[in-house]
Amino acid sequence: MQSQLIFLSTTLAWPHVLLRLVVAAALGGSIGLERELRERGAGLRTHLVVCVGSALFTLVSAYAFVGPHVDPTRISAQIVSGIGFLGAGAIIRQGLSVRGLTTAATLWLVAAIGMAAGAGYYSAAIIATAGALLTLGPLRVIAYRATRRFRGETERLLVEIPAGGSPAPLIEAIEQYGRVVSLEVAQEGDRRSIAIDVTLHETSSPRVVAAVAEIDGVLEVRWSE
Repeated sequence: MQSQLIFLSTTLAWPHVLLRLVVAAALGGSIGLERELRERGAGLRTHLVVCVGSALFTLVSAYAFVGPHVDPTRISAQIVSGIGFLGAGAIIRQGLSVRGLTTAATLWLVAAIGMAAGAGYYSAAIIATAGALLTLGPLRVIAYRATRRFRGETERLLVEIPAGGSPAPLIEAIEQYGRVVSLEVAQEGDRRSIAIDVTLHETSSPRVVAAVAEIDGVLEVRWSE
């Protein structure tokens, strides 16, 4: 018997479709807003669109077509692997530091939240969103304080100078406010990236950054997260 695909336009009423997409937009947008407030590359709009897109793919996969040889999970299963390409684009390597890993992970998570919302599994979507916001907010502060207490007052300073430049002036400026614990140097094209772990005598991060930035030849200076 020849199989035939049947379009089910009445399987899920449009108010239910609207509700699921709105829930996906609200949950994905809440995580995106947190990323936006921290000035990350992928912010409110990106997370909202990814979450709504995942919900829509799930709706299409589960409710649009049905047939004897149709796998309703085929389309939605591609979201899991496909979102990896978008997440990879959010990861940026800057000298000795890598930025965007958390944002890439949140993109992956909002895709899962969108799938849950699209499937009508609201409780899982809401719990996952609450857990993500807790992890990105209060838990981040707790983890930072805990690791800082464990490591002492060690901070990492990332400095970019021209290729061939010496880190000696940097060390001299930093040691006015603390002690240099370790030093890493990496050469990339016409720039030299220097990562310096320092122990401050007191909370002097802004003054250290200002002192290093005033050194001739310094192209960029920042504290890593």
